[in-house]
Amino acid sequence: MTQTPQVPQAPQVPKALLLDSGGVLMQPIGGRWNPRADFEATVKAHVPHVTDEELAEAVREGDRFMAASTSTPDHDDYHRAMLTHVGLQASPELLAALVRDVPPETLLETFPEVIETLTELRERGVPMAVVSDAWPNLPDLHAAIGLGGFFDAYAISKVLGCTKPDPRMYHHASEALGLAPADCLFVDDDPELVAAAIALGYQGRAMIRPDDSRTTPEDVHVPVISSLTELLPLI
Repeated sequence: MTQTPQVPQAPQVPKALLLDSGGVLMQPIGGRWNPRADFEATVKAHVPHVTDEELAEAVREGDRFMAASTSTPDHDDYHRAMLTHVGLQASPELLAALVRDVPPETLLETFPEVIETLTELRERGVPMAVVSDAWPNLPDLHAAIGLGGFFDAYAISKVLGCTKPDPRMYHHASEALGLAPADCLFVDDDPELVAAAIALGYQGRAMIRPDDSRTTPEDVHVPVISSLTELLPLI
């Protein structure tokens, strides 16, 4: 009996985009996400005797604290863990100074192609949501650096009480858009988080920018893009 050859099906065209924020839409001026860029100067203003070595160790402790957290911690808990680790008093005044309002544009910037690409996608009527391990003020930060008005929903770890790759992060975004996972294309600069989304039924692309020293496209086992503009032919 002759079998009929299987005709490969064309990839499903996504109806919406789910986008990580840091590394996909924006980056920290100076290259460090946490603590924010003015951490050292703020601590020195309150504790003049602190050394550069102690501050560097505090930052490393902050990284360990974040990695051990199952959800995005409170700012004060994060800063307190860093300061007490190196024997500094986490006074209310210092904790308040570390989260004082500063112009977001002094700390953050969008990648060069982002605003133009999002504008075209919005003009096409493409629904978009952000899926980010972040604090609740992320929409305000986005608005301050020109990203306001593009997104129909936010899935923010501190709000939801979990971080990616918890399925609730992805599902919150797609459900807010009223779409099934297969209709949504998820983009993140962490290939493992993209793989987790694909395992849940989403389409996915890993953002590996040319200057990203953490990995190379050859090391990644999910589809890769190097710029947000590469999404335009896909949707």
